Parts: sequence; structure tokens; C-alpha cells
Amino acid sequence: MINTLLLQAGAGGANYTQFIMLAGMVAIFYFFFIRPQQKKQKDQKKFVEAIQKGNKVVTMGGIHGKVVSVDGDQVVLDVDKGNKLTVEKSSISMESSKKVSE
Repeated sequence: MINTLLLQAGAGGANYTQFIMLAGMVAIFYFFFIRPQQKKQKDQKKFVEAIQKGNKVVTMGGIHGKVVSVDGDQVVLDVDKGNKLTVEKSSISMESSKKVSE
């Protein structure tokens, strides 16, 4: 009888260990996957809101251009010698460091 009680008490301690391991895995998952993705989305949103005339940008489709005008959610890009494209603000992925032909 005493042996059975001791075995049951010992098994209860293992449950705490499993819980701690599970909590550790969740914490690692959060800090390595979820948090960096949220930061990246926040930075992208901040960049898109700050787009202004004269910026050189790259769209998600890989088109390089210079911002000619910003009208609400639309941006007009000068892509090559006067050729202009109208794209959504959300489709601009990053600022271009390369020089675009004017």
C-alpha cells in the first residue's frame, strides 16, 4: 500500500516537468518565430505610410521606380523615361538603394 502511494506521488512530479518543458517550447517558439514576424510587419507598415514623392522604391513584383505622386492608397511610379505605373501602396516592398534611370 505504501509503495503504491509513493509511486503515485512520484508520477505527479513528472507532470510538472512536462508542463515546464511545454511552457519552455512555447516561449522559444514565440521569441524565435512570432515576435520577429510582428516586428517585420510593423516596420513594413511604417515604411509604407512614410512613402513620399521622390523616393526610389521596389515593388513586390520586382519593379524599380521613382515615386512621382502619392494619392491615398495609390502611388504613381516613374519606371523608365517617363513611363508611369500606378500601384497600390501596399505592393511596395522596400526602398531601392540602386539608382533608377531618370
